[in-house]
Amino acid sequence: MRQKIGQIFIEKCGLLPEHLAEGLALQKEQAVTTAIAGRERIGEILVRLKHLSEESVILSLAHQWNIPYSPTIDLIEIDTSLTQSVPLVFAKKHLVLPLRRIGKTVEVATCDPLNQTAIDDLRLLLKASIKVIAVPPRVILSRIHNIYEQMTDSAEQAISDLSDSGLTSLSDHRLPDMEDLLDANDEAPMIRLVNSILFEASKQRASDIHIEPFEKEMIVRYRVDGVLYPILTVPKRLQSALTSRVKIMAGMNIAEKRLPQDGRISIRMGGREIDIRVSDVPIVHGERMVLRLLDKTSLILTLGEIGLSDSGLSTLSRLIERTHGIFLATGPTGSGKTTTLYAALQKINSTDKNVITIEDPIEYQLKGVGQIQVNPKIDLTFGNGLRSILRQDPDIIMVGEIRDVDTAQIAIHASLTGHLVLSTLHTNDSAGAITRLLDMGVEPFLVSSSVLAIIAQRLVRLICKECKTAYAPAPDELKKLGVKGNMPYEEKMEFFYRGKGCPACLNTGYYGRVGIYELLLITDEIRHLILAKADANKIKSKAMSSGMLTLREEGIKKVIAGITTTEEILRVTHDEI
Repeated sequence: MRQKIGQIFIEKCGLLPEHLAEGLALQKEQAVTTAIAGRERIGEILVRLKHLSEESVILSLAHQWNIPYSPTIDLIEIDTSLTQSVPLVFAKKHLVLPLRRIGKTVEVATCDPLNQTAIDDLRLLLKASIKVIAVPPRVILSRIHNIYEQMTDSAEQAISDLSDSGLTSLSDHRLPDMEDLLDANDEAPMIRLVNSILFEASKQRASDIHIEPFEKEMIVRYRVDGVLYPILTVPKRLQSALTSRVKIMAGMNIAEKRLPQDGRISIRMGGREIDIRVSDVPIVHGERMVLRLLDKTSLILTLGEIGLSDSGLSTLSRLIERTHGIFLATGPTGSGKTTTLYAALQKINSTDKNVITIEDPIEYQLKGVGQIQVNPKIDLTFGNGLRSILRQDPDIIMVGEIRDVDTAQIAIHASLTGHLVLSTLHTNDSAGAITRLLDMGVEPFLVSSSVLAIIAQRLVRLICKECKTAYAPAPDELKKLGVKGNMPYEEKMEFFYRGKGCPACLNTGYYGRVGIYELLLITDEIRHLILAKADANKIKSKAMSSGMLTLREEGIKKVIAGITTTEEILRVTHDEI
């Protein structure tokens, strides 16, 4: 006689009898009010009540029915010829995945061994008897995405199909809200071409897609880890249809080709939510488009993960605990300033603080934080929004960017009246932010009394761990890295590292990015220089004599640690002497 599942939960998973009784009572209530098809199983109820994990339920079912259980699935063991016979929609609906053929039997991973209907359908699809293996649902879903991603048509194949089929009914195909591109089964080649471009960009970790028309062709480039790479050449005759398809997806006017337009696309890609901001501008050879990809499911980095040194992390953590003052992050576009401010907000946000931000755009949604989106069309600028925020009794304010004197003065006065203000400014280094504020027209005494610290930053590419190799640096390389300062690094430069290039890093030798930082603390000596309207070079020299490491010096430390390369540091700090 088969053991009851509730007893297995108690014996194998440590479920308390009172929790089982609670689940059974809920199931009994459902029996009265719900049809059989909509009724939850006891395991599902206990998972919903958080008395059991999904893995515990699957393991218990495997024990009850004497079915093999596996906590993981190795990608190498999956026979992709079998998955070609199983539609993606079916696999995701029932969470089943064929693994391998053994004689006349096919082993199939499932999280529901009792779903006999799906198993019978698989028997017909695969024309074989089925042996089920119990696997947690999140593992199956992850492997479904992995396998079916490899089966997705490439952009080159879509272009080839367009050569034969022509372009028809393009404007009739609108992307449904939040459709997963892996589920899209539209046969229109242009739609498949655009889907392939988006899918490949996500797969290769691209932050931006550039679609650029030239005299005889269109070039598609991806920005990966801050560097643009040509990916695809599209025939000129497809230019109008390609741009129209993207504009349709972004909700833009396809008839307007003379004026710049902005739009937004929200899609799902392999189970991940992707928000795409689209910018379209007319140029001499047609419409040039840039698509900025933002993965909503990616986690916000903590202060300890963005690349700060131990001393920098300790200093910054103390600064953001202050109750008033301004903390500024500076650097060029795409240097990670907003990520740094988000990491700081995440650390200091708590239920006893009122945190409000005004941003353009809101890149990540922060739990417990009020976030305002700038909208110039209705005169909701940084300055006007900041005035309204001050009437909301805030403790901490984040201003996406200080762009003008109006915003700067409001932010400074807010900091002087008991608020901690975090913001960004576009300058090359930390000392330059002070002269930038003065040039805007802010009085020196306001700058010296409100600004706590300024952090300048850049993003450098990380050496790929899969193809990382050591080498002895040449004297010329050490000479190029030489800097003035108080950093004793010469005796440590025996070996440097670089990536040879491999499939994991797209043969670039780099995978991912990390920040290098220059933290300028506003000390009494620096305040005197600000009041005297000293130039940026004097302020920087004084800060360096007090122990501040420049971006180049912080970069050298990361080269010595084997994190990045000499070429990367020279590339991102080329303006330093």
